[in-house]
Amino acid sequence: MVEDIIIPQGCAPEDIKVRKQIIGDFYAKWKAEHPDKRVWNESLNDFIYVKFHSLNETRGHASGTYESTMAVLNLTEILNKAEFVEERPKKQEDNNQKKFSKMIIMKYGRVKLTVGFQASKGQYVQYCITVPGERMHKK
Repeated sequence: MVEDIIIPQGCAPEDIKVRKQIIGDFYAKWKAEHPDKRVWNESLNDFIYVKFHSLNETRGHASGTYESTMAVLNLTEILNKAEFVEERPKKQEDNNQKKFSKMIIMKYGRVKLTVGFQASKGQYVQYCITVPGERMHKK
């Protein structure tokens, strides 16, 4: 259960390593409970899919702070209720965004959800979840 997880709040490398593991374990469990790997988003009026790069990008960024790690543990609710803020072009120099035609910024409270749109598949894909404004620690 999420309530039983002890998440380190520090910024030491070992704290970040533990948070990365917590996020990885959470995604594995989430995917097992959601075999279609998607959640309906009310604002986009479409599904947001969770794929490998969803885990990879989020684990790298969200493990930087306790607050962002906590946000990830509310993945289903965030994917369902985050509201559209703006559309941005993908970062040309970012290989992780290469497969997307555009990036969508969404908010759920203080949580920022970045979603990539894969035009070739017509799918919105969860890219990253963070809590902006918190001091980010090195990956």
